[in-house]
Amino acid sequence: MPVKQKEPLIMHPRPSSIVAALYTLRDLDTDVVILHGPPGCSFKHARLLEEDGMRVVTTSLDESGFVFGGHDALVEVLEKVIKRFNPRRIGIVGTCASMIIGEELHEAVMEVQPDVPVIEVEVHAGYRDNTKGVIITLESALASGIISEAEFERQKHLLKEATEVEKRHGAASKEYLEPSRGDLKFKVAKRLIELIEQGKKGLNILNAKKETAFMFADINLAVDQIAKKLGAGSNIINMANLDENLGLPKNRRNAREIKEDLKGAGMDIHHITGGLDEYPVAGNFANEIIREKYSDFDFAVITGVPHALPMDHIKNMELFSITNGPRQVIPLKEMGHQHVAVEIDLHPKTLGINHIVESEFGATLRELARDA
Repeated sequence: MPVKQKEPLIMHPRPSSIVAALYTLRDLDTDVVILHGPPGCSFKHARLLEEDGMRVVTTSLDESGFVFGGHDALVEVLEKVIKRFNPRRIGIVGTCASMIIGEELHEAVMEVQPDVPVIEVEVHAGYRDNTKGVIITLESALASGIISEAEFERQKHLLKEATEVEKRHGAASKEYLEPSRGDLKFKVAKRLIELIEQGKKGLNILNAKKETAFMFADINLAVDQIAKKLGAGSNIINMANLDENLGLPKNRRNAREIKEDLKGAGMDIHHITGGLDEYPVAGNFANEIIREKYSDFDFAVITGVPHALPMDHIKNMELFSITNGPRQVIPLKEMGHQHVAVEIDLHPKTLGINHIVESEFGATLRELARDA
């Protein structure tokens, strides 16, 4: 019987399953989430998510709660949430503290008996893959009748693929990845404009994760605008994972909003490669399109999650990749991406919005193009 290979110990910090659960509840249009744990647990992301319109409160467990339990605190906060916010949908998310002491979220829900759906997520941060937090949340949403069995299975498949992408070429691919700000945006933008001026043929690919597409799309828009300004618009093929008919409610809305902005700015999308939650597999679809039609192109601009696009048919192109992960620079370089830029402040700027926001790299391209 073959011996199962032990997975490498990843020493650099990685996303939390608790935070993944919070974002999934946001995607499910949950009005209020109760974090059952200490007041500081997941503070940064709880605060950021409030920019997206989802209220996040806490039961504020302290040392006494660690010893004697937090059931009464959860009941009290749940009752206050219903009275104060009149929510249409509530989420309750466990934390390391409440799960270690064996808190039963469902007992509090049964005691209060809210007349609105409650998504109970018994999760902690001790899972190797943060996607576990998404799966637990979706299981509860399925049990509550909020999503269908078909959508649940679809999401499970995407999460499995997302985990594999990270293990192959992402944050889980090495024991330790040194963070990097990537290449100087000025130099990368200058080289890209040179290729456009020379009449080279280029692929302009958006393969972004969920709301991050609000800023990554600005880069693809800038490439399209500059190519047209330089009389080379016909040399650029635009692809994007902006299918508005796929995904959880927020992802569908965001895809529609971004497409409307791109259309309003005069950018045509030649190929839709999937939905905003399909970034781990949309790259495979783009790969097939490239194989069939564009394998002789000279360069490719890939924004969002570039490492999810197979190298099969782009390895001979000059690659310009823009990510928001400082630990993604080294893996992309090792894959063969010659130019890698990082939009370091992307995530906070893409919460609570419904229109494309300007990126640093897009602004750099537009500024340099003025003199081109």
